[in-house]
Amino acid sequence: MLKGILAGLLAGALWGMVFVVPRMAPGLSSVDLTAGRFVSFGVMSALSMAFTWTSHQLPTLRQAVTALGMSLIGATGYYLLLALAIGRAGTEVPTLIVGTIPLWVMLLGKPLGLKWAHLLPGLLLTATGLLLMMNVTLTALAPSVWATEPDRAEFWLGVALATAAMLCWTAFAILNAAWLKRHPEVSATEWTNWLGLATGVGAALLWLIAGSESKVLLTLDHPVQAAAICIVTGVGSAWAAGILWNIASQRLSVSLCGQLIVSETLFALLYSFWWDGAWPGALQLLAAALFTLGILASIRAHR
Repeated sequence: MLKGILAGLLAGALWGMVFVVPRMAPGLSSVDLTAGRFVSFGVMSALSMAFTWTSHQLPTLRQAVTALGMSLIGATGYYLLLALAIGRAGTEVPTLIVGTIPLWVMLLGKPLGLKWAHLLPGLLLTATGLLLMMNVTLTALAPSVWATEPDRAEFWLGVALATAAMLCWTAFAILNAAWLKRHPEVSATEWTNWLGLATGVGAALLWLIAGSESKVLLTLDHPVQAAAICIVTGVGSAWAAGILWNIASQRLSVSLCGQLIVSETLFALLYSFWWDGAWPGALQLLAAALFTLGILASIRAHR
């Protein structure tokens, strides 16, 4: 159980980076950023399979189709929606909307033997922290968001896109955990590699259809930095985080895994504060403390 918890927390730390990178590469469109990240994920998965090659690593046709479908909702589709949302509503609000995933996963994935009375403290702590952080964030954003009608429209479009991203990843978390538990013969690394290959193919097709031309990408102000961001998030926030999350999904219940996703929100906010060169306020620190207590309460309940 400890290994699963640590794996889930580390996955959250790596996932948190993806909320900030759209601001670190402003010249890349949402499609370019999504495609670059997941093509890197696919290449890393292919290299991993090549260096540890055995015949049983190949998925069956049914497994390959499942991996393709899961990659669409949990990787390419999710991150494209998130990147579009961040471009319209900033980092903080989409981060918080996606941060509700633990609540939904906990509600939908509660083990039959776990009483609601035991799960409720962690759920309430997480929900209270989320509401507090949302209130602080929306209050700070109010002057700029409500300045003009176009600003309001863009903001609410970003909220809608972030909500769609949240629904995609909630479905992925539940379906992915269920699949891994039904197939214990498939290791976390193997499943991540299969997902990576499927995601890489889908991302390449997405870029060919809707991405920027190569000559446009080469004229970016910092093309090397943009490429490095895609590679780091592809290898770190997709491949390595995927392996860690699949380890957690195999070892822990769906509801506990869901609560561990709170770490993604915590790290995303931490990275955002670091990028802005700002310190969190007292209420933001309180919200983060409530998030952390919610995780600890949930771990205790599942024991």
